[in-house]
Amino acid sequence: MRSVKPSPTQEKPWLHALLIVIAIGYLALVLLIPAANVLFQAFHKGVLPFLENLLEPDFLHAVWLTFALALVVVPLNTVFGLCAAWAIARHRFPGRTLLLSMIDLPFSISPVVAGLMLVLVYGRNGWFGGWLQALDIRVIFSFPGMVLATAFVSLPFVAREVIPVLEEIGTEQEEAAKTLGANEWQTFWRVTLPNIRWGLLYGVLLTNARVMGEFGAVAVVSGNVAGLTQTLPLFVEDAYKNYNTESAYAAAVILGLLALVTLVVKEILERKTGIKPNA
Repeated sequence: MRSVKPSPTQEKPWLHALLIVIAIGYLALVLLIPAANVLFQAFHKGVLPFLENLLEPDFLHAVWLTFALALVVVPLNTVFGLCAAWAIARHRFPGRTLLLSMIDLPFSISPVVAGLMLVLVYGRNGWFGGWLQALDIRVIFSFPGMVLATAFVSLPFVAREVIPVLEEIGTEQEEAAKTLGANEWQTFWRVTLPNIRWGLLYGVLLTNARVMGEFGAVAVVSGNVAGLTQTLPLFVEDAYKNYNTESAYAAAVILGLLALVTLVVKEILERKTGIKPNA
């Protein structure tokens, strides 16, 4: 029998240990130490001052606005993602590759550039600015512009998670349901949706995480006005710049907790479904 050549790390245990130390050291410098510092700065004066910072009106409004954006954008992008995934996975049509590329566009464009594009289209001097002003509709520096910005940056996640699932399950079960007399809606609700539910939930989770953590595009289109158009990430940056560091760190802890919950749910979904994160 042919002998199996040991790997370089098996031949040199010190190399294996060195690689582990490098990986842990890099994580510590980039992630663990900064996260520990945020926690320390938030709680170094005690729990009561931390809770008092969470009761500030500007902070509460930022939290409310962040969740309001999620409540609007996540359902919109979920519906769009399902429709786009269904069209791409179940049909072959001219422009299919172009549609896929357009869905992936937010991955390759800087969020700041995306916000600037929205300003140039919907701003006062933009393409539709005069028409919107005539109708007394304000998009930029208000909630609608923030919805557009967050919808753009979080657009691909549902579609990109559902498309592979639809392609994997094929069309046999759907065709069988139609043969038995089910209409399109019944087929989708009773056959397709149960098969894609975990991929769909995974996409919704990633979309929600992206919406709540978005900074660049929202900063451009919102104006970052405290108590009006300031989301939680913008509140952190604004509070820190104005030397209100305790409030900034307290808000950062809340964002970190939201990220931790997202990671836990993401891990549960991955283990339950065998979904691997896309590159």
